[in-house]
Amino acid sequence: MSVEMMTLERAQQLLQTYYGYPDFREGQKRIVLSLLEGNDTLGIMPTGGGKSICYQIPALMLPGLTLVVSPLISLMKDQVDALTAAGISAAYINSTLTGKEVNERIRAAKRGDLKLLYVAPERLEVDWFRDEMSALSISCVAVDEAHCVSQWGHDFRTSYLSVAPFVESLPQRPILAAFTATATPEVTGDMVRLLRLEQPEVFVTGLSRDNLAMSVLRGENKREFVIKYAAEHAQEPGIIYAATRKDVDDLYERLRSAGIASGRYHAGMSDEERAASQEAFLYDDIRVMVATNAFGMGIDKSNVRYVIHFNMPKNMEAYIQEAGRAGRDGEPSQCILLFGAQDIITQKFLIEQNPQDSDRKANDYRKLQQMVDYCYTTKCLRSAMLDYFGEEHQDQPCGICSSCTDDREQVDMTIDAQKIFSCIHRMRERFGVSMVAAVLKGSRNKKVLQYGFDDLSTYGAMSDRTEKEISEIINVMASEGYLMLSEGQYPVLKLQPLAAEVLKGQRSVMQRMPAKSAESPAGRAGGSRKHDYSQSAVNETVFEQLRLIRRELAGKEHVPSYIIFNDATLREMSVVCPQTEHDMLNVKGVGEVKFRKYGKPFLDFFKDMGGDRFEGDYE
Repeated sequence: MSVEMMTLERAQQLLQTYYGYPDFREGQKRIVLSLLEGNDTLGIMPTGGGKSICYQIPALMLPGLTLVVSPLISLMKDQVDALTAAGISAAYINSTLTGKEVNERIRAAKRGDLKLLYVAPERLEVDWFRDEMSALSISCVAVDEAHCVSQWGHDFRTSYLSVAPFVESLPQRPILAAFTATATPEVTGDMVRLLRLEQPEVFVTGLSRDNLAMSVLRGENKREFVIKYAAEHAQEPGIIYAATRKDVDDLYERLRSAGIASGRYHAGMSDEERAASQEAFLYDDIRVMVATNAFGMGIDKSNVRYVIHFNMPKNMEAYIQEAGRAGRDGEPSQCILLFGAQDIITQKFLIEQNPQDSDRKANDYRKLQQMVDYCYTTKCLRSAMLDYFGEEHQDQPCGICSSCTDDREQVDMTIDAQKIFSCIHRMRERFGVSMVAAVLKGSRNKKVLQYGFDDLSTYGAMSDRTEKEISEIINVMASEGYLMLSEGQYPVLKLQPLAAEVLKGQRSVMQRMPAKSAESPAGRAGGSRKHDYSQSAVNETVFEQLRLIRRELAGKEHVPSYIIFNDATLREMSVVCPQTEHDMLNVKGVGEVKFRKYGKPFLDFFKDMGGDRFEGDYE
């Protein structure tokens, strides 16, 4: 047997023992082997793709300590709780600890009692801490949320720039591992350069997640939609993101008035209020969290069944990070973006309020326009997302996003497209969507008349439509590559080569128009709920009883329920009804350590009920 095979076999044994999974996912396997071979490694994996395992398993096999750079206190605690529950020695050092507690954990690391130590990037800038770390045998430094090192990333954090100098200050250079969920080619280059990775192995394991049904809904009454959706999914944990504190507070009050157990989270609350709200959500005391983007990075709650964006986020990176918090356990989940034209104005206001240099601001406007294009695209949303991040993929529709399930009929819009393109040309490509729509409508507003646009042959050419409808058509044309919007606060429409082909009669333009029988908004907001374990195969009564057992154990351990076993593991249990230790260990997510700590109450439940009792339920 080759050394690589022996290494992989040992890693898989540890994976089964501590995590309860018989094998790595393909992307995980390559990253684990790369680190165990001593290579600096960059892993770009989707949220829920199992990034943590990629450095935690090598940490168990490498000599000495693995130091994990993590951006948030809540994330550190979450990770350490999960590791401790699995029987792995880990600790964190952050501002919640006393000086005595910090010293005790450093002494534990020096004794070799810890395999993983989590710290914030700011701590790497402290002289005494660097001195203490120099006395340790650090075999690997793992950098989580590594995109924060790039000013072109969506969570730029200057303290991440201290990682490379810290690593170089150590007596012996450790392996450097960096992980993130999303990165454009530009941000990927920054991570390699600014973290000073040496001849790194770079793995992009695929951002696509088959269990997420992505939807963009335009023109909805957003508040009515949110209340209705949350009420219809009252037993499912969900996150609702809003752009402003005012909207968060308003939605929170409306949900509470509707009798929906919900919490809120934004920067205007006290630290104590935010911590209590977050804990209530993690422990399933409340089902719905309404929050600004201040909530969520590193939240490892695995059973979030839906994420609704009440407003369009500022860029695709932020959207995919936030939407990706749904379905981390692999179960079918919904990602719904409620888009309105006001969202663009809100995001532009936030860009203007943020003090930054002109290059950064221009980049923010460019990313905002790409986000708008995503909201208007008629192509498969999963494909659009992969295209944005430069990931090669088969050009096949996902079949479950709102574009793929759109049953509206295709209508030939070539004549309207020619009117739009001709109007833009006659306006010398110097104006934005609203002005072009006003001219095509035949508006008598002051600016239209001031520029003499009422003399154009295209003035009033689409007078049978509203300006809003014309603007919608223009934005769809832009998202499909016929037009380009310039960067900046006031983007200008520019014709693209495809538009020239349409004007010459060489290409037709098809768009979807509303069907005669409109489906309810909630029905359009998601695709199939099919999964390996179909709903008919899962005894919901059994599943709920298993959740009660899990909740009781979690209360005794003072950890969130998903730390014990996630929902996917409980669903598999409710199907197979394990009767023996061997049966339990064959359930994905039940490792040997967790079985010894938590398995008996679940096994006793199935033995008491009798294995053949449920056979009829699965036919």
